Amino acid sequence: MSEIPNGRVVAVCAAKGHHFSKPPLLSIRLVKGLGVEGDAHYGEKVQHLYLQRKNADAPNLRQVHLMHAELFDEVGAKGFTVHSGDLGENVTTEGIDLLGLSTGTILHLGDEAVIEITGLRNPCHQIDSFQKGLLHATLDKTGPKLVRKTGVMSVVLTGGDVRPGDVIRVEPPEGPHRPLELV
Repeated sequence: MSEIPNGRVVAVCAAKGHHFSKPPLLSIRLVKGLGVEGDAHYGEKVQHLYLQRKNADAPNLRQVHLMHAELFDEVGAKGFTVHSGDLGENVTTEGIDLLGLSTGTILHLGDEAVIEITGLRNPCHQIDSFQKGLLHATLDKTGPKLVRKTGVMSVVLTGGDVRPGDVIRVEPPEGPHRPLELV
């Protein structure tokens, strides 16, 4: 198993209400099994409104949403302006290929917090409400497969405070690579 380089936290964001964008904050607190304290998606059961309508008793596999800052540069080259929190993520990262991680990868955020990657975020039409055409700019094709670039979802294994500048240490799971699926 090859070692994955460390990354860093660029920004942290949260919002109490179900708004598309989330404002950047000085820090967020992750709570084991629940998510980001004070965020609309905080809870043991699914909090995403669309997913709640489908099955309100489903476990919350989307407690913390991470997005790579490198995406902002990529869509910027296509004429879009996107900043941390604009697309609803809780943690903006740098230096880690989030989309290439295996399901079950453990991320250590700063000194205390530990999360487990559960899968991919499925981008929705609200991205085009934010900036027309942005949804298409966050998608790509690799052969017949659609690549969704709007980040990954995770659950909190160990709580703690997370701040911009914190180091992110990547701990791959045992066994073969398991590609990320939508959650």
